[in-house]
Amino acid sequence: MLDPMTSTTATPVALPARRTLSHGVSFWVVSGVFLTVMAYGVVPTPLWTLYQHRDGFSTFSITIAFAAYAVGVVISLFLAGHLSDRVGRRTILLPAIGLEIVSAVVFIVWPELGGLIVARVICGLGIGMLTATVTAHILDLHSASRPGSSPARGQVVSGAANLGGFAVGALVSGLLARYVAAPLVTPYVVFLVLLVAAFVAILVVPETVVRPAVRQAYRPQRVSVPRASRARFFTVAVVAFAAFSVLGLFTSLAPVFVSGTLGITSRAVAGLVVFATFAAAALAQIAFRPLSARAQIVVGTVLLVVGIAALAVAVVGGTSFALFLIGGIVAGAGAGGLFKAALAIAGSLAEAANRGEVLAGVFLAGYVGLAVPVVGIGVATLSISLAAALVGFAVIIVVVAAAAAIPLVVGLRVRGSGLS
Repeated sequence: MLDPMTSTTATPVALPARRTLSHGVSFWVVSGVFLTVMAYGVVPTPLWTLYQHRDGFSTFSITIAFAAYAVGVVISLFLAGHLSDRVGRRTILLPAIGLEIVSAVVFIVWPELGGLIVARVICGLGIGMLTATVTAHILDLHSASRPGSSPARGQVVSGAANLGGFAVGALVSGLLARYVAAPLVTPYVVFLVLLVAAFVAILVVPETVVRPAVRQAYRPQRVSVPRASRARFFTVAVVAFAAFSVLGLFTSLAPVFVSGTLGITSRAVAGLVVFATFAAAALAQIAFRPLSARAQIVVGTVLLVVGIAALAVAVVGGTSFALFLIGGIVAGAGAGGLFKAALAIAGSLAEAANRGEVLAGVFLAGYVGLAVPVVGIGVATLSISLAAALVGFAVIIVVVAAAAAIPLVVGLRVRGSGLS
């Protein structure tokens, strides 16, 4: 979830019944919690090859463990990700962080493949509950601390915490695995301490939602798109699918390729690759803000295609780490910009009351893109080399991204959309 468009219409209200931090301080505290939890979500990324070498399981097994995370996110997103509007932000954030703590413990005490899969599912469940909720909480706190101000500051900080967390987590995990003893334990212990601190921090920030007097019946999150907008929504969803596919590649198999094919076994380098890709995606979301939606789609698609092409060349050559890294940075920037544009366009397709449901559909497409292509690569490696599978992935993603972007750009030009 890469953009703060998931904000809700709940009215921020300070509840003075208990002693809490001010809204202004809480804005930064909650943003730090967001960054910490998202950082924890990618801790295993630089470690996959260590697990593989220790236990001898295949690349396909790594993709299954990775996909388990996306499955958990999707399930949680639709079952609980929307409930903070009714029951309160803190009521959802505390158990979400609790799930991350449980996940870290499972990683530590059950480091075999079965444990990795269970830990990843639990991690995904917590992330699905947390992401939309904490984004809304950040925007609520910003509104309460600066009444009448533009939400842009809250959106930028939320987006930076989201993608920045992925970048920081991979880098820190890689450095710990490289320079500290017990590389398959220490990173989880460090983040376990940070997650406990995040849990305590949420206890002392103010709630920003007042529960309705009449208790509403539970229902899962719906995906609702106006009939007249369904064609455009479909193209936007495909764009989100392509963007997340690229990011999913770098949080799963890219470190395996760097180690196995390029011969660079340093976990710090593996973390650096993921850090650079996600940092580029985060910065692109900021840099794309002045552009119209049409320009964002055009620039994002060009960057994605160029970056993926560079990756394919690096994979075929099998010797150029620099080209592989540059390709990741460029593709990451394109993916970040494209997803920002996809959410902005999707958010314009429905009235405010139904906007969350439309955005839920975009997130679903994105998380399907995060898991399915990576699993496809894993299946392909059962009969062909990882390099060949990655090249096939590159071709497919370029075709998919272009096929969705072209009609979307044409449609925006005809309508003269100025979305940004």
